[in-house]
Amino acid sequence: MIELAQNIIGTQPILAIFLAVGVGYLVGQINIFGFSLGVGAVLFVGLAIGAFAPKANIVGPIGLTGLIMFLYGIGILYGRQFFEGMVGSAGRKYNLLALVAVVAGLLVALGLGQMFGIQIGHTLGMYAGSMTSTATLQAALDLMGNKDPSIGYSIAYPFGVIGPILCIYFMTRHVKPSFPPKTQRFHMGEITLGASYAGRAFADVSGDLPPGLQVTMVRAGGSNTVPSDDIVLNAGDGLLVVADQQEMIAAAAAKLGALTPGLLAKDRSALDYIRVFVSKASVVGVPLAQLKLPAGFPTHLLHVRRYDMDLVPAPDLMLEFGDRVGVLMPPDQREEIRKFFGDTVKATSEFSYVSLGLGMVLGVLLGLIPIPIPGVGIVTLGIGGGPLIVALILGKLRRTGPMLWTMPLPANIVLRNYGLAIFLASVGINAGQPFVKTVAESGLTMLFIGAAILLTTVAIVLLVGHYVMKIPFDDLVGVASGATGNPAILVYSTRMAPTERPDIGYAMIFPSMTIVKVIAVQIVGLLMIAGPK
Repeated sequence: MIELAQNIIGTQPILAIFLAVGVGYLVGQINIFGFSLGVGAVLFVGLAIGAFAPKANIVGPIGLTGLIMFLYGIGILYGRQFFEGMVGSAGRKYNLLALVAVVAGLLVALGLGQMFGIQIGHTLGMYAGSMTSTATLQAALDLMGNKDPSIGYSIAYPFGVIGPILCIYFMTRHVKPSFPPKTQRFHMGEITLGASYAGRAFADVSGDLPPGLQVTMVRAGGSNTVPSDDIVLNAGDGLLVVADQQEMIAAAAAKLGALTPGLLAKDRSALDYIRVFVSKASVVGVPLAQLKLPAGFPTHLLHVRRYDMDLVPAPDLMLEFGDRVGVLMPPDQREEIRKFFGDTVKATSEFSYVSLGLGMVLGVLLGLIPIPIPGVGIVTLGIGGGPLIVALILGKLRRTGPMLWTMPLPANIVLRNYGLAIFLASVGINAGQPFVKTVAESGLTMLFIGAAILLTTVAIVLLVGHYVMKIPFDDLVGVASGATGNPAILVYSTRMAPTERPDIGYAMIFPSMTIVKVIAVQIVGLLMIAGPK
């Protein structure tokens, strides 16, 4: 029976891959004291399958295809935040800290690897595993031309996930940071104008409002209407205003008149409110100031709800698939507004395969471009770096004419998780046999080196970032998560620092450090393989 199972798995690579994916995700859900491997468990199930069925071997580009899917999804998702972060001084400072930490980790890997006589392929794999970086692993595999990096990666990977989580846990216990409660980003108020504003045009009145406060509806002459510069206001007329801060509304009310809740909202005879689901590609990725709402009747966007957060509809805000938009419009125009925005939940799983295909093609081509480095040789961005850089750029652009580059978040999550699972399954199955042999010979040594690499990287980020650079703690754990890379570390960081800053820090650091790691292992590998000149 065992031989039959070995033969079936060994001769059916597709069966082996999906067995690794299915069982791997099952194992990854096992939670021990708050720690679970998640998608990383697919790698270890793949190793077990490869060891059990020696004939199992995944050939062809299926694993690389999975890696590209994962990196492309990451780049498209974080492109805008990455470039916004790199423009500011904080983003450059955070990336410099992460760069020092990542390079220090590589130096530790090389030093300990040479001290203990570890082969360079295993050393580069341990470095990639400690950083839980699949793109770095692929760069090492391409360079070495054998399975050695996969073995080192597999040994170092578990501590690469749990190590940063433990470091962040103990750092949080030591620092005991405090965070302000989450503030609501959307506030609404109804202001009744005082006598001093009688006879003044709306354009004149709006000039007295604090920056960032918007008027979404006007009540003039006993009837509600959307704002227009030529509306003449009188004492007792009302304004429906929205702002990020309640204090702004209070300040505006003190200047213009008084807050009178319910005066505008209870009258829906001329303007009604409807919430619609954004599912049409033509309205996604377009600044609200350029969004051409249906003509012929008055409409106004009241607010945008994105995931679990309400946003004030600023002129430069771009809608995304899945946003829920609150619209003021005449009661008899509901269906036209629904049609304009799409208003169907099914769009959360749909995206343009044209843009996906073109983006991946551009990424692969960029990864093939040789980059000569004097005294070292030729390196490339490879399958890991090329698609990531292109996706970051396209994620920042969001739209080029009719071509929409972004995709709904649920579809993005499925794309990159599926791609990562396929890649890890392929790597694990192919490395199963040599993995068992290497672990028996020098597994503990390599495990120690992997832990040293990881602890060096995380310690530099956390200690230097906190005590020397005085980085806010919620930013700091985001930088640490981005430098090490695994999304599970980011999830834990947001628990320790419950603000939006860890996500922003991760978005600024993860792409740049992935590219640094991909290029660094190639440079080191070329130098070590060539030997001293």
